[in-house]
Amino acid sequence: MKRSHGAKAILYLLLSLLACNSDVPVPASVDLPAVQMRLTITRVATHPFLSRYNLRLTVKGPGDCSAETTLFPDTGYVSRRNLYMTPAGVIYVVGQFDAHVVDGARCAVTLAEFRHLERDVVFLGSFDEQEEGRWAFLTAAQRQELPFEKL
Repeated sequence: MKRSHGAKAILYLLLSLLACNSDVPVPASVDLPAVQMRLTITRVATHPFLSRYNLRLTVKGPGDCSAETTLFPDTGYVSRRNLYMTPAGVIYVVGQFDAHVVDGARCAVTLAEFRHLERDVVFLGSFDEQEEGRWAFLTAAQRQELPFEKL
């Protein structure tokens, strides 16, 4: 009888470990040939059970252009970042609580106020969780633009 309880305890422990978030960095990337850039947002879990993540944006451009910045953390189901392009080829990475401007000509990423972003933009896609919970970049053809919910 004791073996049965021991086997159950081991099974419970294994299932619990599988349910935990891993603190292994999970990158999602998109290549933007029109502006010769590759954007990657890497997500790292900060809590073993809750949906809490740190997010880091990395931009690689022509030549040795490389820029990085930390995005507003996901404190509960707000990891999604929508990607937009202006007519001038400037990229916006827009989240629930932050917006970053990626300027390939200057090889720079800057934090911006929402009110200063151009409105004439093209939606390119989203960095988000897929239905199965995997972090990925979803193109505009794969999923339409989702608005951010007012909190």
